[in-house]
Amino acid sequence: MDEVFKALADGTRRHLLDRLHADNGQTLGELCTRLGMARQSVSQHLAVLETANLVATVRRGREKLHYLNPVPLHEVQERWIGKFERPRLRLLADVKRRAEEPVKPDYVYVTYIESSPERVWEALTDADVTAAYWGHRNVSDWQVGSPWAHRRADGSDVDDVVGVVVEADPPHRLVTTWVDPADESSTSTVTFLVQPYQDIVRLTVTHEGLDDTGRAQVAHGWPAVLSNLKSLLETGRVLSGIPWEMPG
Repeated sequence: MDEVFKALADGTRRHLLDRLHADNGQTLGELCTRLGMARQSVSQHLAVLETANLVATVRRGREKLHYLNPVPLHEVQERWIGKFERPRLRLLADVKRRAEEPVKPDYVYVTYIESSPERVWEALTDADVTAAYWGHRNVSDWQVGSPWAHRRADGSDVDDVVGVVVEADPPHRLVTTWVDPADESSTSTVTFLVQPYQDIVRLTVTHEGLDDTGRAQVAHGWPAVLSNLKSLLETGRVLSGIPWEMPG
C-alpha cells in the first residue's frame, strides 16, 4: 500500500494514469509524444507505477502496451471507504476486467484547450471557423442522420471527405462517418468528445475503422489540425500549413 501512495504522490505519474484512463493500452512512444517528455523520464515513472501495480503491460509483437490497473485503487477504497460503499466497489471489478482486455481504438488523440466547451464545439462545426484552421469547411446542419462534407476552402468546392452525422450532443459529443468520395468502399468513424477539465477543456478525438495506411496518415494529420485549433482558440492565430490526407 505504501508503494501505491508513493506512486500517486507525484503529479506526473497521476497525469500518466489520466492518459491511460483516456486511452488505455498505449506504447511508451505514444505516452512520450502526448506528454512531451523524454523516453527515459517516462520510463522511470512507468516503472514506479508498475511496481505499485497501478500499470500493467501486455506484449503485442515488438510493442509493449501499458494498461491502467485499478485494483490497488480498489484496495484503497476497500480499506478506508469500502465498508460503506460495497455496491460501487463491485463496479471497480468490472473496470479491472475491461482494462485488462487488450482492446485498443485505431487512433486516439487528446489535447487540452484553454477555452469553453461551447467555443470548442463551434470550432468543430462552424464552416468558417474550420476553414480558418483546417483549410476545409465542415458543412452540415449537424442533425443526426444528416450528411456532412469536409469541403476545400480554396474556392474549388471539392469535398475531400463526406459522411453522415451519427451522434450530435452539443457541446459534448459528435460522431461522424468518414468516406472518401473517390472510393466509397472504405468507411471510418470519428468521435469528438468535449469535456470540461478544471478551468479548461479536454478534447479527445477517436478515429476508428482505419487500415494501416489510414492510421499512419491520421497519426500525422490529427496532431497538426488539433494544434492549429488550439492555437486559434487560445491566441487568435493559426499555425503554418496543415499536412492532411484522407485516410485510406
